[in-house]
Amino acid sequence: MSSLPQSHPARRDAAIIALIGAVHGVSHFFHLLLPPLFPWLMAEFDLSFTRIGLAVTVFFVVSGIGQAAAGFLVDRWGAARVLAGGIACFCLAALLLAGATGFPTLLWVGALAGLGNAVFHPADFTVLNRQVSAPRLGHAFSVHGLSGNLGWALAPIFMTGIAALAGWRAAALGAALLALLALLLLLALRHLLADPSGAQRLSATRNAHPLAFLGVLPVWMCFAFFLLITTAFGAIQNYASPILAQLYGLARPLAAGSLSAYLLGGAGGIALGGFLAQQGEHDRIIALMLTLAALLALLLASGWPPAWSVPILMASIGFLTGIAGPSRDLLVRRAAVSRFGESAYGRIYGFVYSGLDAGLALAPLVFGILMDAGRAGAVLVGVALLQSLAIFTALGVGRHLTPRPAPG
Repeated sequence: MSSLPQSHPARRDAAIIALIGAVHGVSHFFHLLLPPLFPWLMAEFDLSFTRIGLAVTVFFVVSGIGQAAAGFLVDRWGAARVLAGGIACFCLAALLLAGATGFPTLLWVGALAGLGNAVFHPADFTVLNRQVSAPRLGHAFSVHGLSGNLGWALAPIFMTGIAALAGWRAAALGAALLALLALLLLLALRHLLADPSGAQRLSATRNAHPLAFLGVLPVWMCFAFFLLITTAFGAIQNYASPILAQLYGLARPLAAGSLSAYLLGGAGGIALGGFLAQQGEHDRIIALMLTLAALLALLLASGWPPAWSVPILMASIGFLTGIAGPSRDLLVRRAAVSRFGESAYGRIYGFVYSGLDAGLALAPLVFGILMDAGRAGAVLVGVALLQSLAIFTALGVGRHLTPRPAPG
C-alpha cells in the first residue's frame, strides 16, 4: 500500500513543488534557446526558415527518443541524478551555441539541448505523483505547467533583449549562466527528491513486464493527444512573430511581444486550470477549452481583427489552452494508475510525453514549408485543425477510463 505522499506536511509539499517548478521552467526556457535567435542566425549563416527549423526538429527528435528511455532511468535510479544530468546538458548546449561557426554546429546544439530536455517530464511527474499529497496534486500540476509557460515567456524577452544589445553569442552565454544556476539549486536541494521508502520495491513487484504499459489503449491515446496539441503549439512557438508580421504588419518587437502574451496567457490559464481540474471531468474541460481556442485561431488566421487586438487574441488562445493543462496531466495520471498503480510513473510519463517532443519536432518541418511559401494564414488554420483533432483523443481517453471498482 502506498500512502506515503498523504503523510507529508504542507511545507514539504510546497518545497518539492517549488523546486520541480523551477527546474521545469528552465527546461521550457531551453525549448526556445534557438527560435528567438532565428533572425540573427539566419542572417549570420544564410539559412531559410525550413533549414533553421531543422535544428529545432533535431532538438525534439532527440528529446522524444530520449524521453521514452529516461522514464526507465528515473524508475531505476531516481529523479535527482537524472535531472542534474539534463541541466548539465543545457549548460553545455548554450556554451556550444555561443561558439557556433556554422549550421552543423546548430544541429549539435539542438541535439545536446534535446538530450537534456528528455529527462524532465518523467522525472518531474514521478516526483510529484510519489511525494506530493493527493489533495494537492491538481495544484502541483498547475504550478508545474505554469512554471513551464513562464520559462517559455521569459525566453523570447531574455534572448532577443540580450541579442539586440550585445549580440546573439552573448545571449547564448546568458542562457548557459541560467542553466548553471539551476544546476546549483538542484544540487543544494536534492534531498527533497529522494524516492520515498519502498518506492523501488513497489516498482519491482507491480508489473510482470516493464513494457506492459504499451499494450494499454488509453496510454496510446494520451500519446496521440500530445502529438496533436504540441504540433499546433510548435507552429505558434516557432513562427508566431513572422506570421503576425505577414498578416498584420506588426513590427518585430510587437510580434515577439504577442508571442509572450500568448505564453503568459497560457500561464494564467494553467493557474485557473489547477482549481478546475480538482473538480474532475478532465476530458470535458479539455474539449471545451480547445474548441474555443481553435475558433480564436481561425479568427486570427482570417486577418479580419484590427492589429491592436492581436496581442489580446494571442493571450486568449494561450489562456484557453492553458486551462486544459492540469486536466491533461491528471488524465495521464488516471491512465497510469488505472492499470499499474505507481509502479510505472516514469515509463508511462516518459512515453506519453515523448508525443509532445514528436509534435514539436514535426512542427518546424510541416509549417516551415508553409512559411517559406508565404502562407502564414494557412499555418493558423492548421493550428485550429490539430487542436480540434486533439479533442477527440481526450474524450476517447475519458471514455476508456470510466470509474470501475478498485481491485482488492
